[in-house]
Amino acid sequence: MLRIFGIALALVMGAAASNGAVAQTAASAGGAPDQIVQGIADDLGKAIEGHQAELKNDREKLLKLIDGILLPHFDIDYASILVLGQSARTATPEQRARFAKAFYNSIAHRYAEGLLNYTKGRVRVLPSKGDLNEKRTIVRTEVVLDDGKTLPVDYAFRKTQDGSWKAYDVIIEGISYITNYRNQVGAEIAKSGLDALITRLETQGEKTLETMEQEQK
Repeated sequence: MLRIFGIALALVMGAAASNGAVAQTAASAGGAPDQIVQGIADDLGKAIEGHQAELKNDREKLLKLIDGILLPHFDIDYASILVLGQSARTATPEQRARFAKAFYNSIAHRYAEGLLNYTKGRVRVLPSKGDLNEKRTIVRTEVVLDDGKTLPVDYAFRKTQDGSWKAYDVIIEGISYITNYRNQVGAEIAKSGLDALITRLETQGEKTLETMEQEQK
């Protein structure tokens, strides 16, 4: 599941290529969210093929690849507010900004290598149901596993104020990463406070996520 989650996050974050040119092709198409996901999936397969060993041995380059492509396509601020849940109401703007950055970095580090397992054709974008909502929509896909079975993965998109579509959630077999981390973050905040959690994410990153996940089991 960790590998599939990494692939799913890589796609929803827009990690489509090893340089901005290919990513711009997918992003500048200006199509509906399902067209964006399909374009990213195709470009990702082309970009990763033949470079797995290089990226696996150069984690900094892999992370820079994600950083350079992810931010334009993923609504980190909105996603982080959803993850904070009730705590977002009492958090200061500075706390929300620090949490968003630290949480994103932790997620990117935790699932970076999920990119390396992606191959072209592994993701199938399914036909949309009904008309496209003006503000929010779900892109339904299937991820083809190594044994040939398929796993349902949905991507939640919202239209921002500038009119662009950005992804903010990944739902794997009905399990939302927003909901999953909101429960973990809520428990951590209740135990040690928001400032302590932010500091841990800033200093320990993915290790903090691993600890929270283990405590929720």
